[in-house]
Amino acid sequence: MEKTKYFIGLDISADDFTASCITTPDNIIFSAQKFQNNLNGFNEFFDFLLSREIQPTETIVCMESTGVYCEEIAYFLYSKGFSVSIEAPHKVKQKIKDTPRKNDFIDSLAIAEYSYRYLDKLPIWKPQVEILQQLKTLLSVREHLITQKTASENALKTLKRKYIKTPLALAIYEENVKKFNEQIKQIDKEIETLIEKDDNFKMKMDLAMSVPGIGLLLATNLLVLTDGFTKHLNYKEMASYVGICPYERISGSSLHKKPRSKRYGPSRLRKLLYLAALSVIKHNLNFRKYYLRKIEEGKSKRLVINNIENKLLKIIFAVIKSGTKYIENYRSVNPIYLKKCLNMS
Repeated sequence: MEKTKYFIGLDISADDFTASCITTPDNIIFSAQKFQNNLNGFNEFFDFLLSREIQPTETIVCMESTGVYCEEIAYFLYSKGFSVSIEAPHKVKQKIKDTPRKNDFIDSLAIAEYSYRYLDKLPIWKPQVEILQQLKTLLSVREHLITQKTASENALKTLKRKYIKTPLALAIYEENVKKFNEQIKQIDKEIETLIEKDDNFKMKMDLAMSVPGIGLLLATNLLVLTDGFTKHLNYKEMASYVGICPYERISGSSLHKKPRSKRYGPSRLRKLLYLAALSVIKHNLNFRKYYLRKIEEGKSKRLVINNIENKLLKIIFAVIKSGTKYIENYRSVNPIYLKKCLNMS
């Protein structure tokens, strides 16, 4: 990309989007231009930019993440050669000047100014591999089905405890639970099929699933989140993102609390890590010994489980980076360890 000259902010809604463009915060090229959020609107916007001699290679377009509403315009602009950045709304809100007024002009211009001021920190968006996009959708649908299945199971339990039974209502909920189970199995099979299609993904999934307690769902969620295990492979950063990283809460002499995790981030991944930790505590000798030792030292059970979740993330990323499957009782061969062995011999 050439030196960035134009900074465009898009405020996107379901039906349309508003665009503002600056070269500096004090130099507005245009503001509050509204277009339809569809292919005709995209082409009209592109022609509008060319009429102003705004070239894709000199321009960065920034927008807030609005789910599916920003997806089509992002793909369109990327295909035309624009640099596209999709930022989390809370990041933009934290950095821009607070004002009681709110309209399309203010929002799109604020996003343009945000892209100008934080150009060096903007994440540049690129389309995700098609298989990863499909896996992401399947995981989302699966979670939705699980929620519906749980709700039906709970309603069925309640109806079964009623003194006066209603056969039709019971049959409907039983059929729903059966249907949801079948659909969840279909999704799991499709996830395996998609992964099998890509040798690289298959190899990395095998590496991740060689770690104790790591199953298909957890490995697939990490595969999607790390863009095929190519990004964000720092386990500490991932633990912070997921919400299992303890933070200090100490200030002066008045505030002195135990470190605790924020518990925000993708709840699905956090839940799967928690279940994986419970699994290794029960079925893996080394993790169970660690768990019991820490409990004897007076650590809380939840804290130890949280630590095991962090350990699992660390091991997963280690085997991915090394390209070697998990080895039980592995000891790192480093100069200090070698020196210790030589002294003992």
